[in-house]
Amino acid sequence: MNIRHVSYDHPDAVKLNDEVQAEYDVRYGDGGDSTPMDPADFRPPNGVYLIAYDEHDTPVASGGWRVQNSNGQGNLDGDAELKRMYVIEQMRGRGLARRMLAALEDDARAAGRLRMVLETGTEQPEAIALYTSSGYEPCEKFGYYRFHENSRCYAKAL
Repeated sequence: MNIRHVSYDHPDAVKLNDEVQAEYDVRYGDGGDSTPMDPADFRPPNGVYLIAYDEHDTPVASGGWRVQNSNGQGNLDGDAELKRMYVIEQMRGRGLARRMLAALEDDARAAGRLRMVLETGTEQPEAIALYTSSGYEPCEKFGYYRFHENSRCYAKAL
């Protein structure tokens, strides 16, 4: 797996984002994640966006983090918010998500962020299993979906 830094609006990032949004719609029936996001959120020093490519240069996984500080929505100073973690269906079960997560944590730590936070939902049990097995613990809800019943938020000190 070759992990590359790309822009959030890179064509491969857009393609994978469209796929994850379609999956969210199937799982939740709500059209996908409505969290406001901007490509600038993922430009250093504000964050980073990564895509993993296979040996044929096909994009197979994505993920990013963006700076969050105390904002009245449950975030704390020093937070890095994990966004758009996704592995294409035919590549799941090979440890790609865990490798992508580690790369994002390393990058956020190197950027001086103190805590990685994420929001997922009850209809994504495999995501919850990945995060809890990677040291993430439930935390106070934050962000766009903080008042939604199906929302689950997790954090890990970096």
